[in-house]
Amino acid sequence: MKVLHVNAGLETGGGLTHIINLLKEAKKEQEDFTLLCLAAGPVADAARAAGLRVQVLGITSRYALSSLRQLSDFINQNGYEIVHSHGARANLFLALIKRKLRAQWCVTVHSDPYLDFEGRGLAGRAFTFANLRALRRADCVFAVTKRFANLVTDKVGVMPKKVHVIYNGTFFHENSEIRAKIAHPGFNLVNVARAEKIKGQELLLQALKKLDYASVHLYIAGDGPQLPHLKDLVQQLGLGPQVSFQGFLTQPQLTDLYRQMDLAVLTSYSESFPLVLLEASDHLLPLLATTVGDIEMMIPDSEHGFVTPVGDVGELTATLKSALNRPTADLKKMAAREKDYVAHHFSLQQQLTSIVRVYQELLAG
Repeated sequence: MKVLHVNAGLETGGGLTHIINLLKEAKKEQEDFTLLCLAAGPVADAARAAGLRVQVLGITSRYALSSLRQLSDFINQNGYEIVHSHGARANLFLALIKRKLRAQWCVTVHSDPYLDFEGRGLAGRAFTFANLRALRRADCVFAVTKRFANLVTDKVGVMPKKVHVIYNGTFFHENSEIRAKIAHPGFNLVNVARAEKIKGQELLLQALKKLDYASVHLYIAGDGPQLPHLKDLVQQLGLGPQVSFQGFLTQPQLTDLYRQMDLAVLTSYSESFPLVLLEASDHLLPLLATTVGDIEMMIPDSEHGFVTPVGDVGELTATLKSALNRPTADLKKMAAREKDYVAHHFSLQQQLTSIVRVYQELLAG
């Protein structure tokens, strides 16, 4: 079975991690998967660094619809049986050439399609409309949470028989492979997310101010359009000594940062099934997250982590305080318990097996 995964190529967040991890597992299992990026960029670079089979179409403009013939020829002439797109731009291009394809077409919904282009004016509304139309035309839709599955059937209008819930997975190391923590003063929080409004870093900064614990330090790892605003807000709130902006970090850099952290925090308004939390858990960090996506599947109860309502600064502050007041030994036990749980339920091998099974069903008709 020849499978082509297609992405615009400019992704730097969880989508990039999802694609690269899935294809690494496919290579390990000797599946015939290839990655096609519409443009050169972070995704193709990460794929090459991982030793994956990757092609770049070389589209220089997101509006370069003249490249559609080039894309359809690449798919048909190479005999791909399944084409699997990730991201709105790739979805749009595949929707426009679907009638010319001999392959079956799958889409993964990584995030809420109604929020992906929020705040981007007329162009954002146009891309949202095009992406929703693409989801309806696909032969198969993978949703990374039950909530997204319900959204694409009930609101977008995708036929339920086309939709499959498959949770994100990641590679988990043996605990003996995790490097020892680095001793540090105070209590360190890490937030790994793109600097966008939907990720809720503004909420986290406000909670840090209300918490009023000088010994707490927040590290924000990620780039994005909200970064200048967040830096200004830090100064307005007088949090300069307590907040460090790390920018975009490579996986080795992030691994080093985790060694100095005490709690991983994600305060998003909307998420799918956040890989960053699985990765933090792999490095034996306790987790705190808002009630986004199917987070209850990842953090099933208070013995496995901390969960707080979306958008509520007061509740977030109280939950942070609860974490800070836990004895260090209790937090270590919580982190170990959570890793055992997620490693058992959300491995890359399980994710790949579920996806390949759907591919086979699709080709069998």
